[in-house]
Amino acid sequence: MARSSRKKDTVAVARRPEVRLPPLVPYGGKGLEPDGDYDGLRFDGTDLADGSGRGARFMDCALDGCALDRTDLVRARFIDSVLTGVRGVGTDLAEASLRDVEMTDARLGGVQLHGAVLERVLVRGGKIDYLNLRKARLKDVVFEGCVLSEPDFGEAHLVRVEFRDCALKRADFSSVRMESVDLRTVAELDIARGVERLSGAVISPAQLMELAPAFAAQIGVRVEA
Repeated sequence: MARSSRKKDTVAVARRPEVRLPPLVPYGGKGLEPDGDYDGLRFDGTDLADGSGRGARFMDCALDGCALDRTDLVRARFIDSVLTGVRGVGTDLAEASLRDVEMTDARLGGVQLHGAVLERVLVRGGKIDYLNLRKARLKDVVFEGCVLSEPDFGEAHLVRVEFRDCALKRADFSSVRMESVDLRTVAELDIARGVERLSGAVISPAQLMELAPAFAAQIGVRVEA
């Protein structure tokens, strides 16, 4: 006989990165090299603006307070690394791979991450404007206590992604695919496009009321007193 009550379905929780850096060696170079191999290094306030680390690999690295203005990191790989207080405009991380990465208090604008792969990534605090994640794949990613202004998730695939106590301003979810995406604790949920693509996401009752006009507009319902 079936039980009269069943346990409510729960949202799959994202697996957070557990980065344990070894003793690091201060980076003594003046910039980056394409296809460079950086292992166990600490970049402390290093000015990497306008540099090219295209295709480079960063493993067990810490980037603290580095300038990343217009830095070319296309197809770069960040593995078991920590980025703290990085800043810059126009950082290009297209088709990059980030695995087991923690990013804290970043101040970035116009970051290109289209086609990138993010797995077990934590973005905590800070502000990122015009984040381009079109066609990216995000799995076990947490955005916590940060501000994302006009992020573009168009055609991205999100699996076990959590937005916790953060602000999503004018977000674009056009043609996105979602699986176990938790939006319930978003402090500001402002969706510019793609509200009809929220299948696979979980929202709170209060958010449902706020989004009701947008949902009604999508199915052609007029709401009048």
